[in-house]
Amino acid sequence: MKPPLKTAKDASLRYHDYSPQPVTVTSVRKWLKQLERKDRKLAWKLLQEVIYFSELETKKILIRQNKALMSNLEKSGLPSKKLIYLQTDDAGSSSPMMLGMLRDAARLQQRGCKLVDGRDGLRINNATKTLEEGAIIYIDDFVGSGDQLVEARTVIMDSVVGSFSEFLLVPSICEEAYKRLTNLGITVYTGHIHARAERPLLENSHLLEDEERDRLIAICKEIRPNTSLGYEGLATMVVLYRNAPDSLPALLRGSDKQRPFYGLFPRVKDLPVREG
Repeated sequence: MKPPLKTAKDASLRYHDYSPQPVTVTSVRKWLKQLERKDRKLAWKLLQEVIYFSELETKKILIRQNKALMSNLEKSGLPSKKLIYLQTDDAGSSSPMMLGMLRDAARLQQRGCKLVDGRDGLRINNATKTLEEGAIIYIDDFVGSGDQLVEARTVIMDSVVGSFSEFLLVPSICEEAYKRLTNLGITVYTGHIHARAERPLLENSHLLEDEERDRLIAICKEIRPNTSLGYEGLATMVVLYRNAPDSLPALLRGSDKQRPFYGLFPRVKDLPVREG
């Protein structure tokens, strides 16, 4: 358990490598000063519950979980040449980024693993037809509801020929998605299952008093009326160094284009377009 944040400097050090928008002493103070004095303490209390994954932590989890997965598969008779790693997003998004990170760190190609774009049905078909059996391994940095992966999987499995077990490598996953994917037969290897109890703005969490939660939710609704608690109201508190999930509460994420409310962890697409 990490020590509590006491100052803006503490926050800037903990979130030092958040890439969409640097977290600095100045940015933390700017974020707080937007709020009424009575609400600043509540916002700071919410910030304490952010579960942050730096680039180093993300890489360590992927390497560790992948090592465990490959070891278990080898024991069951599936060597590395029988493994197909799939990215499920467009180039530059989280899934390809995580696959690239793991590819280099774990020397996947040198070990004979197949790396395939999940949208390339022909390559998936040819690879699975050639291998006949093996494992399909999806990879991402965070899974909230599981909607995106389930949608991608539906298309991917139409191209699969043969007998292939399915796995997911991910640094963090919500408990809702974990159950959903497990029910679909996908075995999840992760460093963190994000429980609903870890999310202060959900009623079944006891990290805040009821009146504190209600006030913070009201602020979130003022910032983003339609997505105040993020995608599907998940109100997740996980932030990864390269981007924040779209399920992050609005108080932490900020407004679209960061106006009128400046967020501490805006997503890349939330940032104002730079001219020139």
